[in-house]
Amino acid sequence: MGEACVAAPWIAMSHNPMPSAQPQITRESVLKTDHLTKQVNSPEGPLTIVQDVSLDIAAGESVAVVGPSGAGKSTLLALLAGLDAPTSGKIWLAGTDLSALDEDGRARLRAQRVGFVFQAFHLVPALTALENVMLPLELAGRTDARSGALAALDRVGLAPRKGHYPRQLSGGEQQRIALARAFVTSPAVLFADEPTGNLDTATGERVGALLFELNAHSQTTLVLVTHERQLASRCQRTLQMEAGRLL
Repeated sequence: MGEACVAAPWIAMSHNPMPSAQPQITRESVLKTDHLTKQVNSPEGPLTIVQDVSLDIAAGESVAVVGPSGAGKSTLLALLAGLDAPTSGKIWLAGTDLSALDEDGRARLRAQRVGFVFQAFHLVPALTALENVMLPLELAGRTDARSGALAALDRVGLAPRKGHYPRQLSGGEQQRIALARAFVTSPAVLFADEPTGNLDTATGERVGALLFELNAHSQTTLVLVTHERQLASRCQRTLQMEAGRLL
């Protein structure tokens, strides 16, 4: 988790210099960055976590971001989703320039166009499985929240567990609930950060297979951060990251 808005190309007048414009976003693009950099302060001075990253991801594409721990993968994911702001560079998500939005505007865009799956399941402990999946639909003002959530639970094989709380579910079941919640709004882009990292090998393989099955069904753009090479190999494209740079 998509559609992308089209940015009108610049039309240069013969008597005017070419303006400094954003890279052209094609109809197929859903996620694009231009010289994206993120620095933070450290006792030793400025630390560059993401450095000069430019990428273009098409609607419906599945992309894995791989690399060693500390390479900047999760920070890149947070920047792409508008959860963090870059030090320099630009990001276009579903045709929208994130730098043109304030924090509330980015939150609205995420609610409308983005889904998330994390290594930690981030289910709300006080809500049942059904209520957890209903939550993003209710926040979006959908009147079909219950029926939509039930259908999503059925797709991940957990409709019989709809009344159970997270503490009553296994790790694999909790991650399947998280997948249902992520896909229930039919997002344009789904960001998955180590979605099988907290699961044993067999459960991780089942959850990984389900992730790609749901992704194919919804035709959502998938951006996946993982250490699992087998999981990454299922994506259409793999981006190697090292020391903050894409290789």
